[in-house]
Amino acid sequence: MPHVRVPAFRFGPGGAPGYPTQAQEAFLEGHIDAFEETGGIPTRHIRYDNLTDAVSTVLYGTGRRRTENERWVLFRSHYGFDAFYCQPGIEGAHEKGGVEGDVGRFRRTHLSPMPVVDSLAELNEQIRVWDRADEHRRVGNRIRTVEQDYALDRAALAPLPAERFDPGLTLTPRVDRSSLVRVRMASYSVPARLVHRQVRVSLRASEVVVFDGRTEVARHPRVVTRHGQSVDLDRYLERAEDQARRTARVDRPRPSPGRGDVHPCPRGVLGCGAQDRRRRRRPRALIEVLLLHRSMHAADVVAGLEAALQVGAVTADVVAVEARRAAGVAESVTAADPAPITPASVERRVVSLTQRRLADPAAVAARLNSRPRKTLCWKTPAGALTELLASTSQGGVASTG
Repeated sequence: MPHVRVPAFRFGPGGAPGYPTQAQEAFLEGHIDAFEETGGIPTRHIRYDNLTDAVSTVLYGTGRRRTENERWVLFRSHYGFDAFYCQPGIEGAHEKGGVEGDVGRFRRTHLSPMPVVDSLAELNEQIRVWDRADEHRRVGNRIRTVEQDYALDRAALAPLPAERFDPGLTLTPRVDRSSLVRVRMASYSVPARLVHRQVRVSLRASEVVVFDGRTEVARHPRVVTRHGQSVDLDRYLERAEDQARRTARVDRPRPSPGRGDVHPCPRGVLGCGAQDRRRRRRPRALIEVLLLHRSMHAADVVAGLEAALQVGAVTADVVAVEARRAAGVAESVTAADPAPITPASVERRVVSLTQRRLADPAAVAARLNSRPRKTLCWKTPAGALTELLASTSQGGVASTG
């Protein structure tokens, strides 16, 4: 069962969502979500315990002086607020503003029994619903509700900065031979063209973003399990296509040593070679069809496959033509005519050659008989047949002397 960390921000309605980790990137991202949820930044200070994500060293005997984390100082400078650190131990237990009691109340009210959800996004959405319900709650014997008190304090908030702070931790791993980058004992897939290259990774609380220079090339949900993987199989299609192209090569007849002619090859061997060549081309054609999903809708690609199967020409080019045809027909359909688009309702532009030949066999025969042939000394079959019949009729009956 995965653990979820929900930061507590004891000001205004709502707060930050839950995160699958409690690293510093989750600490910073929780602040950003809380600031954006409340619509501003407290102008005086925010109280903290001496957590390691903000404090590197507690300087005892010097009051409240702390050695702060460099990234935390950069974050506070970006949003422009001060930090008030409580005294460590029992001496500072009364300085935390009741945040621990509020955390216990929230856990007993909403998290007991433990909610059952399918994803972290669903849990965060439920937390927002609970926070909205708490806006109508009265704390102790106060007259006003939480929402009414927040409306009075909202005017004192400082505005948010124009640019959002990037809470991610920057790393520069190298892509391995399997098109994976290793980040915090987890692997994430990247495009195959980046194999053996160094990339820039922004490790965030809920996701991992991979950049090649300034271009984003991959985005994955963060994996918190040790030796876990987040793999997008679509990124391996180009590599599979290259592999299929290599394996589709068939050995061609080679000239004999010292001679310009070609080794004799029986007709049956040639037929088997053609069948093997067609069989090896099938994986490449399948990969090319799968690549169409990057630029077309899945429904259009399926319609293109069905139309191509009806004419017996299943290639990536034919599927692409039929898919674009189906997409154009779907866009032209108005709300007044919501009839479903089927391959039969789409006008065909790709015609089966077998059906066309069977429709007019005489025209096909005339075209074949009028084509010059090298085996007939570049004569047409019809002309060669006419000469043969004429020579036979002029020869007469053979006689013996």
